[in-house]
Amino acid sequence: MTRPASSSAISSSDALISKLRLDNKTSEPYYQQLIRRIQTLIKSGELQPGLSLPAERVLAQSLRVSRTTIKRCYDELRKSGQLSTHGRGGTAIRQPAKISPTLGKLKGFVDEMHEMGMTATTRLIEQKIVTDSTIANLFNRPQDSKFLRLVRVRLGDGIPMSRETAWYDLSLAPKIADWSSNGSMYAFLQKECGIDLAWAEQSIEAVMSSREETKVFEFSESGPCLLFKRSSYTAEDTLVEYVEGTFRGDAYNYKIKLSV
Repeated sequence: MTRPASSSAISSSDALISKLRLDNKTSEPYYQQLIRRIQTLIKSGELQPGLSLPAERVLAQSLRVSRTTIKRCYDELRKSGQLSTHGRGGTAIRQPAKISPTLGKLKGFVDEMHEMGMTATTRLIEQKIVTDSTIANLFNRPQDSKFLRLVRVRLGDGIPMSRETAWYDLSLAPKIADWSSNGSMYAFLQKECGIDLAWAEQSIEAVMSSREETKVFEFSESGPCLLFKRSSYTAEDTLVEYVEGTFRGDAYNYKIKLSV
């Protein structure tokens, strides 16, 4: 499954070159103009993941600039994770990693990425203490109960993989209010709060990305995603965490082992 294609998606090197016009009347260096233009085309969806870019020599000749200019542009875009190198030094728009984690075990995003050989990072969007009657009912708590609400973008090797909203019961684990947002919440619950999660219920739904998710995943338009809803409990069946996470459909391929 790939990123939703723009109706004007570029499909060839010639089509891309025609979009890369340089302005010699500005003081902005050519390589920076190229970086900015390619980034704009990626964000608009005109440049799709996996599309091969012209060789440095070919693009330099077409734009009548030095090969050093093209190399510097490509190198900067590789450093920012937007381009990748493939086959004999060719360059392409970076594809999100296709990962296949195994379902059936309760684990956090950090652990899941570690198992896949990827580096997990988090972009915190919101962290605040809230009262929410709907969430209180879900946790079977009084209406004025307080919860920690986290909204995070989870990244694997720098690529946004999911956008999630999580709620934690502060009456059960008040120390969570002081969580630094670094590392694994599950590890924090265990080490700092003395809470071991024993099991969870999880549902998976096919959804289209919301406006916020479309922006986070850098889709050109709303695209297919997987919505996970998870309730995590202690061995005493006490609900500690409720999470709704939307995972990009072009990066996840879940596998389940079935017994006969």
